[in-house]
Amino acid sequence: MARRRFFVDQVHQGHAEITGDNAQHLTRVLRAEVGQIFEISDNQQVWLAEVEMARRDLIRFRLLEEVEQGPAAPPVTLYLALIKFDHFEWAVEKATELGVTRVVPVEAERSEHGLFLGAQKRVERWRRIGREASEQSRRSHTPAIDDPVRLRDALKDESKHRIWFDEQPGAKSLMSLLEAGPVEPTAILIGPEGGWSPAERDLFAASGWTAASLGPLVLRAETAVCAALAVITQMSRNYN
Repeated sequence: MARRRFFVDQVHQGHAEITGDNAQHLTRVLRAEVGQIFEISDNQQVWLAEVEMARRDLIRFRLLEEVEQGPAAPPVTLYLALIKFDHFEWAVEKATELGVTRVVPVEAERSEHGLFLGAQKRVERWRRIGREASEQSRRSHTPAIDDPVRLRDALKDESKHRIWFDEQPGAKSLMSLLEAGPVEPTAILIGPEGGWSPAERDLFAASGWTAASLGPLVLRAETAVCAALAVITQMSRNYN
């Protein structure tokens, strides 16, 4: 059975600590005790570590050895148009489990009024969700969760592959766009519940982004996130 993995703010002289609510979760829910072995990450390296102190609001670890990490996946940035916040949070969680490197909330023309302002107050919550999902899925690094941006700023991304998803007929499948070789740094753009406007489609074309399809069915934004990242993850494994 795989050991539980947790993130710490820093490692110093062979020790690390978890404090506050995260420590209380370990002591009250997971029953962490002195002598137990876990894996910890400072978002750079992963170590096998032993609990040497377990208090209600403080867990202190002693590092034992570095844990070998598998091949690094190519960076994938998810630009996700702002949708209802409970759906957005679910998308952040699942995108993290599927290996996304960075999530950027984007204001689209058909995003609901008020979401852009409200999103600025939600970023820290989304970062906590990303961290918790990273621990659950035993990632070595947590994804970056950026502050919300306007659509034109999102389109300035310089990734090798820049792909936006459209439900209209004619776009190539995502797999066909990536099958020519190893998956390189990729940015994907997924729209709001109302879809993209004609003006936004023109803007994507003018900015050098490529349209892609996830099949003949119209997917919810959060479902499209899972479908797209699952394809990218599988393609990257094929070439590792």
